[in-house]
Amino acid sequence: QVQLVESGGGLVQAGGSLKLSCASSERSFSRSTMAWFRQAPGKEREFVAAIDWTTNRSYADSVKGRFTISRDNANTVALHMNNLKPEDTAVYYCAAAGTWDSRPKSYAYWGQGTQVTVSS
Repeated sequence: QVQLVESGGGLVQAGGSLKLSCASSERSFSRSTMAWFRQAPGKEREFVAAIDWTTNRSYADSVKGRFTISRDNANTVALHMNNLKPEDTAVYYCAAAGTWDSRPKSYAYWGQGTQVTVSS
């Protein structure tokens, strides 16, 4: 069974930084698009960032210049979040095996999510 496990969430003050990690049990994801999404209470799940197997990257406008997605190794994708804002508060989800697409329905595998809370 394919698993994606996120870690690194927590509580941080505005302007602070966090690093999220996503570890997969499937080495074949090294050749797949991996992405981060987030969902705030009462809102739809939204795209944050994606990276393909050639390390092309895509970001939501709201996080450009503040967040960086990277592949730490064949099984792990990270999201480096700097200059965090209260509006970044959400549950962050790792997703895998998608096409180069920002729609959640394009991704077949999901992690359980990790909470990020940014206080003002």
